[in-house]
Amino acid sequence: MAGAKLQGTMFAPEDPQRLETFIDVVDQKPTYSVIALNAPVGGLNEAKTGGRSCDREARLLLGRRGAAVKSAPVQIDSREGIDLLPSHLDAISQTLLPRYQEVANEMAPYRQRTIYEVNAELSFFQLNDDVPMQWGKHSEKGIEERKSLLEAKVPGVLRIIEAEVTGATLSHLLDVAAILWTARRIFAKAVVRIPTDPEWDEQGLRMEIVR
Repeated sequence: MAGAKLQGTMFAPEDPQRLETFIDVVDQKPTYSVIALNAPVGGLNEAKTGGRSCDREARLLLGRRGAAVKSAPVQIDSREGIDLLPSHLDAISQTLLPRYQEVANEMAPYRQRTIYEVNAELSFFQLNDDVPMQWGKHSEKGIEERKSLLEAKVPGVLRIIEAEVTGATLSHLLDVAAILWTARRIFAKAVVRIPTDPEWDEQGLRMEIVR
C-alpha cells in the first residue's frame, strides 16, 4: 500500500508499507480521503460468461492485456454474511480469495464514497494515453516499460518503486505506483468509470472499475 499527500498541485508520494488486512487500511488514522482498491467490490450471485459488465468492458479496452482483468467471485448470502464461490475462478484468483472475502465482509454502500475498485493494468493504460502496455508486467521488458512510464508521468515515484517492502516484488511496487496515480485522479474527480452505467449487486454495491 502507498499513500500520498496532495497540497494544491503538489503530489507527494509517501513510503509504501505493508498492512496485513483490508480493515487496517480502512481504519488508518488520519483516514484516507480516497482508497483505490485492487480487488473486486461487489459481485454477481451466479456465474456469468465474462463476469460483471465492468470486467468485460475493461478487457475490451485493454485488448492484448485484457487477461489482467479477472472475473469477480460469485457471491451468495449466508447466515455468516457473504460467501464467495471459488469454483469458476482461475488459479491466481483462488489464491487471493481470502483477501477478496475480507473485502466482501467489510464493504457496504456508504464505503463507496471513499473506496473505489481499480485495476493496475487499467491505470497503466490511462497513464499511457489509452494505449495498452506492450509487454507482460513480469517480463524484463514489461518492468522497464512500466518503470519508464511512471518516471515520466508521476513526480516522486522513485520513492515507491525503489522502496524495500517485505513480500513485495518490483512488479508489485510498479502496480502500487500506478494505482496511486489513479487515486489522485479519483480525488480530483477526473476518473473514467467502467461502465458509465454500472450494475448493482444484491448488497447495493456499484459494480464498476475506475481508471
